[in-house]
Amino acid sequence: MTERAAVKAALKTQAVETPSWAYGNSGTRFKVFAQQGVPRDPREKLDDAAKVHEFTGVAPTVALHIPWDKVDDYAALARHAEDRGLRLGAINSNTFQDDAYRLGSVCHPDAAVRRKAVDHLLECVGIMDATGSKDLKLWFADGTNYPGQDDIRARQDRLAEALAEVYERLGDDQRMLLEYKLFEPAFYATDVPDWGTAYAHCLKLGPKAQVVVDTGHHAPGTNIEFIVATLLREEKLGGFDFNSRFYADDDLMVGAADPFQLFRIMYEVVRGGGLSGDVAFMLDQCHNVEAKIPAIIRSVMNVQEATAKALLVDRPALDEAQRAGDVLGANAVLMDAFSTDVRPLLREVREEMGLDPDPMGAYARSGWAEKIVAERVGGQQAGWGA
Repeated sequence: MTERAAVKAALKTQAVETPSWAYGNSGTRFKVFAQQGVPRDPREKLDDAAKVHEFTGVAPTVALHIPWDKVDDYAALARHAEDRGLRLGAINSNTFQDDAYRLGSVCHPDAAVRRKAVDHLLECVGIMDATGSKDLKLWFADGTNYPGQDDIRARQDRLAEALAEVYERLGDDQRMLLEYKLFEPAFYATDVPDWGTAYAHCLKLGPKAQVVVDTGHHAPGTNIEFIVATLLREEKLGGFDFNSRFYADDDLMVGAADPFQLFRIMYEVVRGGGLSGDVAFMLDQCHNVEAKIPAIIRSVMNVQEATAKALLVDRPALDEAQRAGDVLGANAVLMDAFSTDVRPLLREVREEMGLDPDPMGAYARSGWAEKIVAERVGGQQAGWGA
């Protein structure tokens, strides 16, 4: 197989998971901006996700968020997804939108609140059983705002206890993906603030616990590709939340702020064998002012372009330059790959997959946007309040 054919083959097998919440209404911390044609229930979210997969060919799974996607029959929801060529992906828990969680959830000083939070996580594992999902994705908004507010070490003990109970509930083919965030909403001490904390907990739990890297939630200047390389080396990289940040928060389209960073991250994924492994590539974005479905399509394409460039890095030339201590030569190899226009290559890949080579144009011509605006009238649009 030629190098070009190998690159094409890898791109055809890549899968990017889209999040159900990206299809609903969202906004800033101060205002949710409604759009016409927004889904009113999880089934309509899946209908929109099916269009993303139809035009990209590489978005076959959809992550759910509980309780935002709560239904009476999850097996039926899974069948609805299958009927549209999709599968249900990660189950995301919610321990941050209840009044009881004002001082935390699994780290709360009150055992009754911790029990409520853990029971919700166990409920999510039950939903995994019903949907066939293998990933439980955890993010905790737990933390403290003031010195002395709570015992930092005790909160870590509570977190470890909760995670251990949920871990024991997982099936043999299921895993726990633990996300970290620098802050949000805690201002003094966040209980899972960095990859080291997440890694330490996952290491103690066992092989079914792995770390999620959210590309938007790091301190300025953080070398995210180093984190990715290290977690891959330790076999603890479970997945990504792909997005961009222009300030301290995230949720903007992946590759929008720094496409070179996304390329560097994807190079380490390719270098570490993560592209052919069990790493989950999920978008975690909210489209507040732009049309949602085309924004998700564009995001999938951005991941594809970064991956294609990473696959085109001349590894033998890079290895030779690195062994020789040729600083500029090694850097030039990476820059040559990043500077490559991979759009013609990706058009060929799509044509070979039986897809329109222009996903954005194909969606615009499909009439789906006009159809959902006309049909989704009345009812309560999906989204989160602010």
